[in-house]
Amino acid sequence: MNPLNSITGTIVTGVVLSIIAIFVLGPAGGVNPAEFWVWMHVLVGITWIGLLYYFNFIQVPAMPAAKADGTAPGITKHIAPSALLWFRWAAVATWLTGAMALEAIHTAPGSGVVAAFTFSAGFSVIGLGAWLGTIMLLNVWGLIWPNQKKVLGMVEASDEEKAKAAKIALMASRTNTALSIPMLLAMTAFGHGLPF
Repeated sequence: MNPLNSITGTIVTGVVLSIIAIFVLGPAGGVNPAEFWVWMHVLVGITWIGLLYYFNFIQVPAMPAAKADGTAPGITKHIAPSALLWFRWAAVATWLTGAMALEAIHTAPGSGVVAAFTFSAGFSVIGLGAWLGTIMLLNVWGLIWPNQKKVLGMVEASDEEKAKAAKIALMASRTNTALSIPMLLAMTAFGHGLPF
């Protein structure tokens, strides 16, 4: 049986390959919570931002053509609700694993989350990323999801309310896309330094 025939099998295969890589490359001899939480943060963050980019670069631009050829109902009934489920919970998982990573990498007394959100010495770059990620999370749950429920007919809304909700959801999603670029810069620069 091929494990790649299911998403569960695919994920399990990836985890097994990761464990093999740890042993082949030589384990450090102890648990490294900083790497564990950063790894988890990156995995769920890719899910979140990947879906954000899918919506903005593929689904939204394709909807007029899907409406014209009659395939839009399949997208709005089957694909969008599932993608939005993964999208919003990946946002939560990304924020939580990011908070755990901040705690794990912070070696001074006190909280890594507080250090980041207050732009403490050595944490200003990642602090910017934490703030941008938090704003993005709030956009997902406070603007995108409530308005998408109207657009997709999951809650009652008039055609006028749906049109307004679609615009709000789109602008919040585009805001998150724009914010994701400096957020990703801040995340990578924390470990590697700014490009200039």
